[in-house]
Parts: sequence; structure tokens; C-alpha cells
Amino acid sequence: MISQPPLTTLADGVHLWSPTPSTGWGLANCGLIVSPDGEAAWVDTPYDRRMALDFLERSRTLLPAGGRIGRVIVTHANGDHLWGAEVLPDDPEVVATREALGHIAWEPAPRQLHALVHGGDPETPLGWYLKRHFGRFDWSATDVVEPTLTFTGELDLRIGQVPVQLFALPSAHTTGDLIAYLPRQRVAFTGDVIFASGPEDPGDHPVHWAGPLGQVIAACERVLATGAEIIVPGHGPVLGPEGVRAHIRYLEHLRDRAHELHSTGVPALDAARALIAENTFPLLGLAERMVITVATEYRHLEGAADGPDILAVMADLAQVAWERRDMTVAD
Repeated sequence: MISQPPLTTLADGVHLWSPTPSTGWGLANCGLIVSPDGEAAWVDTPYDRRMALDFLERSRTLLPAGGRIGRVIVTHANGDHLWGAEVLPDDPEVVATREALGHIAWEPAPRQLHALVHGGDPETPLGWYLKRHFGRFDWSATDVVEPTLTFTGELDLRIGQVPVQLFALPSAHTTGDLIAYLPRQRVAFTGDVIFASGPEDPGDHPVHWAGPLGQVIAACERVLATGAEIIVPGHGPVLGPEGVRAHIRYLEHLRDRAHELHSTGVPALDAARALIAENTFPLLGLAERMVITVATEYRHLEGAADGPDILAVMADLAQVAWERRDMTVAD
């Protein structure tokens, strides 16, 4: 069961919507930026209409009289950061990197995913996994709101009186990631180049679709280079710079072990199984997501030109989770 606590104020005019619990597929952090003159923006959106309407209702309580949410900044085009934009009235400007358009075309559309999740056979590994982890979401009537302002490189915006700097990133978590940095408040929204964990919120293993891991690490270092003191990851608790450095150490370990296993001829799926068995980070959930991240790294090591078949890699992930299902606690 997902509940939504009140928005958390991170800095002057900057607020956080984070579902409880914050672990699990599709449960992303979202930001609200409010200028004193009434202009406001979202940074990312919840995954489905029910959660997005909750975010909208809570956002409106923080707007000055006559204020409006006129813009959505999308850190990347995974559905759990974009699809909730449909609930905003008045056709807000949706800002993303130009490369994010390709990711939108690659991912299953909301209604396609809804049919896969709710129409699959729960006696098969993939049907069981999708129902277990995505069955709480409803995209039966969702349409993707396409970005209306795209850019490459850097883009300076103003949300009313609040400056926001956007930095497009090379291929990392997806093709089309960006960092949104508020220099006055020293707050950075990183999207899923960072999946955070903390003492009270251990978080989940990251999943990276595009890679390579060296570029995910470089993206984390780019976050630190902004000078941000408050860092909002795509999932998990808010961090300071040391939390980002700890995440970099995780990514470095995963990259180095994947390279070692690849060099000895271990296939990608078996390499992921080996890393899961090593259990180097026992507090992190969803260990099966290493199947996707390791497969991504192997594609780069082997010079593959094409991106992954999303259903094929999800089927591999589901198979590994199915094999381990007696070792995990049901949601």
C-alpha cells in the first residue's frame, strides 16, 4: 500500500513529494519549485494518475493566490518520471533533453504496459513479476504528454524569480538524462543517475538501461561539481555530497566486478547471478535489477550497437527473481 505524506520543504521555495514506502519499482521522488510571484514548476511526475493527482492537490496548497504550475522539468523519460504530467491543466511546458524523445519511443506506451501487467499469465515468471511489482499502477487511460521544449548541452530557465540550470548528460541511466540545479538554494535534482539509500531507508539496487557505468559515475561526479548541498535522487532519501560519493563507490564496485566476470568469459546473466550471490550490499532491495545493469555493461564491453530488447531483459530479470522467490518477502 502506497501513501503520500505532506510535501517536505527542502529549501526556500523547493519542496519534495516522495511516496511511502520509497522503495520498489516506479516510486520516484518529485519536486515542486514555487516562486514568490506565483509561477511554479514540477521536477518529474508520479507514475500514474492517482499519485499524480495527489501530488497536484498537495502542490496547490503551497502556491500563492493565483499561482499555477506552468512547467514540468523531466529528468529522463522513464514513465515513472513523466507519465503523471497528464493531470496538469492549461498545457504546461514540458522540458526534456532532445535525446529523451528517443527513449519515449523505445519504452512501451502506458496502455501497452497496463495490458502487459494486468493481462499477463501470473504462472509465468514475467507475468508474476510484472503483476507483483507493477500491479498497483493504473495506466488504462494514460497518454504520454510529449516534451514541448527540448535542448542539448545546457539550458538556463527561470521559474518566475527562481533560476534553474539544466545540464544534459551523456548516455547514463537512459539516453536523455539531465540534472536540474537551483543555484540560489544549492539543490540538485538528479533523476535516476542516483538511486539513494540511507540508515533509515536502505533503498534498492539501481537499474541502468543505457550506460555504460563509467558514464553513470561521471554523471554523479557532475552532480557534485554543481556545488549542490541538497541532492534529490530519482529514488530514495535526500542526500548530501558524501551520500553521492558513497553511491559512486557502489557503482565502481559493480562496474569492476562486471568487467572481471566478462574478462573470464562469464555470460551476462550468469555474471548477474554471481553478483547477487556475493550480496556485497545486503541492505539493498530488488537485487534482480542487477540483471539489467550488468547486461547493459556487457553490451558496451562487446560493442553492441543496438539498445536492449526491453521485454527480453525484463524476462531474464523475472526469471532470476522467480528462482529466488522463496528467499524474498512478499510485497
